[in-house]
Amino acid sequence: MAKKILIVDDEPLIVDSLTYSLRREGFDVMGVGDGQQALEAVENYQPDLIVLDILLPGINGMEVCKQIRAKSTIPVIMLTARGEELDRILGLEVGADDYLAKPFSFRELLARIRAIFRRIELDHQNQPIETLTIGNLTLDHVAHRLIKNGQEIALATREYELLAYLMQNSGRALSREKLLKQIWGEEWVGDERTLDVHVRWLRLKIEDDPATPLYLQTVRGFGYRFIGPEELR
Repeated sequence: MAKKILIVDDEPLIVDSLTYSLRREGFDVMGVGDGQQALEAVENYQPDLIVLDILLPGINGMEVCKQIRAKSTIPVIMLTARGEELDRILGLEVGADDYLAKPFSFRELLARIRAIFRRIELDHQNQPIETLTIGNLTLDHVAHRLIKNGQEIALATREYELLAYLMQNSGRALSREKLLKQIWGEEWVGDERTLDVHVRWLRLKIEDDPATPLYLQTVRGFGYRFIGPEELR
């Protein structure tokens, strides 16, 4: 079955062009022009990935992404104005998986889309059957979810991938470069602060006191490490 992609942009030429080009690549595509239509399409169309412009009439792209993230882990590629660094950082903060600055080439967007689907597929193929528990956190690889103190914690796709990799390598310090390549791919050339944003969001979700993290620790000048199970005893 073809992967479903939702295009959200208030410029009809962009929506029509991307819809046509992505359909030629074998995707099932739906295009809408504002934030309210986007939220309705997420419920009714149930896309596998969303390409979302920030500047939308009515509900802007940031708020749309935030509302989607409150109940879904659908990958989101956010479109920003070229040079608007603040928009990119805010987009990541509300849960976007990736971003592209306008104007962009279709080939670049297609590469990002395929990279996200490839990572998701590899992640599903490589999932061990068992669960992984450290402290009061349990990672359920089969259901692709995180449980804390018996309650499910909603994670975006990249958040889950990052947490899973850190937990599977618990006790080891992992460099920023290694984490970026592992989670975002060898060819990713975005802002390195993407990693820091995702770590901050993970801490808000898994730590009792995010300001003084127990589980996800910073290794100053190097990267991050997840606490080993033996350190909690």
